[in-house]
Amino acid sequence: MRITNSSNIWEQQTVLNNFTEQETEAYYDNQDSIYSSFWDPDGSVHWGYFDGTTGNDFLKACANLNDTMIKRGQIDQESNVLDLGCGNGTTALSMYEELGCNVVGVDLSGVRIDNANTALSKRLDDAQEKVAFEKASATELPFEDGAFSHVWSQATLYHVHDQEDALKEAYRVLEDGGTFVFDDLLKPQPNISPSAQKHVYERLLFDTKYNFETYQKELESIGFKILDAVDLSDHLKMSYWCLSIMTRNRGGEHAEHYEELSESYEQTAQAVVNREVGWGLFVCQK
Repeated sequence: MRITNSSNIWEQQTVLNNFTEQETEAYYDNQDSIYSSFWDPDGSVHWGYFDGTTGNDFLKACANLNDTMIKRGQIDQESNVLDLGCGNGTTALSMYEELGCNVVGVDLSGVRIDNANTALSKRLDDAQEKVAFEKASATELPFEDGAFSHVWSQATLYHVHDQEDALKEAYRVLEDGGTFVFDDLLKPQPNISPSAQKHVYERLLFDTKYNFETYQKELESIGFKILDAVDLSDHLKMSYWCLSIMTRNRGGEHAEHYEELSESYEQTAQAVVNREVGWGLFVCQK
């Protein structure tokens, strides 16, 4: 477990995400086709973990994050996994292919759940017996207590209006001794520039009260034992530099939107440098 001392600037600091679930759902319903056109044609939308095996290849880094989280979460063939914020189901299906485990994916976006179920229906193997997708809110999961051995989440929880409720729900649906492996965006300090507010927080429809240290304290207060916590902010910066390049000077139907995204991605990378946004990976046990 890695916890460093919190700065006093966070004392008495209260932050609420003022965007609603309906706004987040509409955002991803409307943006799905654009994301898929350049982020990942298979429909996976999360950031990358860069190392010597990936170089600056964004998609390799995204796949590397999956591998890293599987290993750190100790997910195997016997696991029963809830993919919280499954998007188009790409990661859930990949996890099943690699490990043969059971996976249930939930997402707030009806468009993405439809995409996931369409992909599942086209499978010729036994995936339909071991994988399922369902539209649901992270703050009100439609599962019994202790239903899963693992809860997995990528690039999701920062969107939830009440993150604390979502964390409590993850705890509830885990079996005793179960593992919660996830990443989330962080707010390293409360003083945010107008540029970061526009290109990061307003664009992504989120805010958070958690920095790297206070996030761990929240998890512990809910009852989790933290097995691992890693600040991945440098990898977030690299992800957005790569995405900025990938969207720059793209033509076609969405050319103007690509240009705006490229600028926002560049500004997001700079916000990481300025410690106005961060990224953490956490592995916890119930």
